[in-house]
Amino acid sequence: MSSDADRPALSPAEWEVMKTLWEQGPLDARSVFVALSDERQWAYQTVKTLLSRLVAKGTVEYDQVGNSYLYRPAVPREEMTRQEVRSVFDRVVGAAVSPVLAHFIDEAELSDDDIRELRRLLDEKRRNRAVESGRKGRGRSK
Repeated sequence: MSSDADRPALSPAEWEVMKTLWEQGPLDARSVFVALSDERQWAYQTVKTLLSRLVAKGTVEYDQVGNSYLYRPAVPREEMTRQEVRSVFDRVVGAAVSPVLAHFIDEAELSDDDIRELRRLLDEKRRNRAVESGRKGRGRSK
């Protein structure tokens, strides 16, 4: 798949399998099943079906080792998270980002470190936007 936009979205169940693979992988299907059994009461066949779907979506790859398959993430967690957040923003927010961010800040349990990091990211965004506008302004003829 060539970009985030080309990759199909994951279901909540597929996210659970991906989290297990990111945290513990590569794993065979039985190990994924065991890792999820504390949280989910899924049948072994359900886990195998989810793994097959993830392979078809291009988010999981596998290697055959003897009679078994070892599954591993084909996409980094950060990339999938970025795609999911972008998708939620597109569906829920559209162009009005500020109200969603304000709601997130109100609802989230943010430490002082989290707040410092958010300020740093916002300052960096402002600087980058200023640099970009400066570049666009220089290219104009008068």
